[in-house]
Amino acid sequence: MAHRKNKSVSKSILVSFLVSAAALLCGLILIDDLSTYRILTKLVWPLTRLMFFISIGLLIGQIIETTGWTKTLAVVARPLFRYGNLGNHCSAAFTAAFFSGITANAMLLDFLKEGKITSKQLFLSNFINQLPAFFLHLPTTFFIVIPLTGLAGILYFILTFLAVLLRTVLFLIYGHFNLTLKEPAISANGPIMPNAPREKTGEIWNRIKSRIPRRLTGVVVYVVPIYIIVFVLNALGIFTRLRGGLSGFLVTSFIPMESLSVIILSFAAESTSGFAAAGALMDAEVLTVKQTVIALLIGNVLAFPVRTLRHQLPRYIGIFSPKMGAQILFMGQGFRVASIILVGAFYYYVG
Repeated sequence: MAHRKNKSVSKSILVSFLVSAAALLCGLILIDDLSTYRILTKLVWPLTRLMFFISIGLLIGQIIETTGWTKTLAVVARPLFRYGNLGNHCSAAFTAAFFSGITANAMLLDFLKEGKITSKQLFLSNFINQLPAFFLHLPTTFFIVIPLTGLAGILYFILTFLAVLLRTVLFLIYGHFNLTLKEPAISANGPIMPNAPREKTGEIWNRIKSRIPRRLTGVVVYVVPIYIIVFVLNALGIFTRLRGGLSGFLVTSFIPMESLSVIILSFAAESTSGFAAAGALMDAEVLTVKQTVIALLIGNVLAFPVRTLRHQLPRYIGIFSPKMGAQILFMGQGFRVASIILVGAFYYYVG
């Protein structure tokens, strides 16, 4: 298994290198004024600086994730879940969702079978668990996206966080007025679930060292060729020609032609590709911050449901029944998409 994974990683690195080399070679052949100085100052140096900050960010993100800081956020869960008439069992699943969504869903199903929660409480708890899911990988993704997109990335995270926060508040309000809490209240200082054993510093550091190369390799495989391709396309004037040729068919004040590359890459490829393209276009001053944020949000809405169906549907069907799993997944993602569209529209017209 390990040999197969190493072979797959090596293949990905090789493909990434060949695509990068081919793109740069095409640029050298097709662009007359693509001097060595321009390549060093406009491509190599920005890309090197970018990867340096991503490496530092990945290290910090892994330290944060591995030491389990997100579990401390579960302190506020109990009063919130009591307000939403979801109770302590759903609160326990919420706590578990900060380090494993699969564990949280398995707990909810067990509670349902044992008669400790209702199916409505299970559905609502799963939807609310999108909040800890947001924080679960935030340290790593944050330190990848921010070096790539800067202010646009910060605004993107703020808007997506506001969307998940809006959903959580509405779900709790719905539970408060439509559900009935039957279980007895317990002390706010009482334990929700057993404390997990603490890992030794050496074990934590070993886990970090084992994860960093894999995470960094995954980032490099996508970022480097995408950044080079966008650099070459911009140097060739492709985006300028597309804007001029299709200006009569598209409302470029809302979705500039250049932003379509961000949307398409976010939809068709790995999400880092969309952020890499967005960062390259912003560095070239092709897209404004607002246009980049809107493009990233559109790419998020278009891409995430497809990836959800591919990666999460088997897990949901495996944990729950096929009918219940599909219902929970499709309803949850429907609420997610609707909230992002709402927050994005507000930002577009007000921001």
